[in-house]
Amino acid sequence: MALSKKVRDSLEEASSNLKNALAYSARNEKPMISKHIADMLANIDNLIAASEMIDKMENRKDGDSGMFGTFLDGIE
Repeated sequence: MALSKKVRDSLEEASSNLKNALAYSARNEKPMISKHIADMLANIDNLIAASEMIDKMENRKDGDSGMFGTFLDGIE
């Protein structure tokens, strides 16, 4: 099941706020702070991307490889 619109919007808003925090921390904080903010941004992006991929795989038709090419051959 894909992320609901509210969850996706909230994640995108959090990502936007973290980008602003990263910009400020890059100028004023120790590098460790920026690294952890960047990790949080990456985790949000990965969560959205993984959710989309899982949704595509769950909704594919039998025998359809779609954009995955031969990657899904043999998977039932």
